[in-house]
Amino acid sequence: MLGVLNPKLNSALYNTPLTEKVFALDDEEKIEKIARHFSQIMETLGLDLSDDSLNDTPRRVAKMYVQEIFSGLHPKNKPSISLFDNKYGYDKMLIEKNITLYSHCEHHFVPIIGKVHVAYIPHDKVIGLSKINRIVQYYASRPQVQERLNLQIIEGLKEILNHNDVAVVIEANHLCVASRGIRDTNSMTTTASFSGQFENENIKQEFLTYINKK
Repeated sequence: MLGVLNPKLNSALYNTPLTEKVFALDDEEKIEKIARHFSQIMETLGLDLSDDSLNDTPRRVAKMYVQEIFSGLHPKNKPSISLFDNKYGYDKMLIEKNITLYSHCEHHFVPIIGKVHVAYIPHDKVIGLSKINRIVQYYASRPQVQERLNLQIIEGLKEILNHNDVAVVIEANHLCVASRGIRDTNSMTTTASFSGQFENENIKQEFLTYINKK
């Protein structure tokens, strides 16, 4: 089933819940603090941190958290986006499909893996194609739930493009389902947001037809 999200929700409902601590420490301070805590987790599990395979693990994990998989938590890492004049007057939908999605579930901190399909109808400006991928990666680089991620991507693109003619569909596997609990490796979650002209049923169906073509 396609879960369709309302892109007109108040922004407070789809902003990632953050405290001011995101600004209180620099990256190195965060890495040092997380490494200390992760050492305690490993020791509590009974792992021998004097082993040469394990002794650098706390800092490796901390660096990965701060500099890579959760780097989207800090606004300083939001990508700079270039827009170009729509010289050709192209006014049909432009689709970037099968964008790689790699995020982490905020409930268990395990991966969400899938693909994102984005479309917009150009007005006087167009966005560089690789920048769409960067916007997806920025919002994916946080502890997430798929519904919020979908809304963050569409709202981010609407803000950049300065219009509402945008659509976003996400198809993803959640390892919190596949690797624990029910351990279902076959299920996939699909969410979608349609805004502006994409709320027209014919345009929406045209977009869905394109992204479902092999």
